[in-house]
Amino acid sequence: MIATIDKPAWVQLVPDEEAVSELATVFARTLVTPVVVYLKGDLGAGKTTFARAYVHALGFRGYVKSPSYGLLETYEAGGQKILHLDLYRIEDPEELEYLAIRDLFDAKSVLMVEWPDKGGNRLPAADLELEFGETEESRFIACRPFTAHGLGMAEQVRRLL
Repeated sequence: MIATIDKPAWVQLVPDEEAVSELATVFARTLVTPVVVYLKGDLGAGKTTFARAYVHALGFRGYVKSPSYGLLETYEAGGQKILHLDLYRIEDPEELEYLAIRDLFDAKSVLMVEWPDKGGNRLPAADLELEFGETEESRFIACRPFTAHGLGMAEQVRRLL
């Protein structure tokens, strides 16, 4: 494992939903499974929009819904199993045991986790963290890798931006 990087590998301005979707499409061409991606940011920052665009960029044609109430949505697309987890509504990390994430996560999986801080130590460690934020001028997504695997993918995305 590499040390947590205080400074992001890159920061991409995403002034609108289309820009978020374009970045998610680059990720869809880049991520190598298995991978764990934490999605951090305030409500309405674009985390679910990113995950939805990622799944569609892999060729999924159905509706990609927010996992806010069901906590976990699973999709098969582009040879990947995408596990989209939203922990906003959980009260205790123990609740994750009922979702059997460890059993679902395999060599073909991409685990995208919104509100990962609520998962405590019940989540697999992140390879990448995407922070969704905003300045007075624009919205942005900052990418921080936490493993050598994550660093390689972050560098590949940066080259494609």
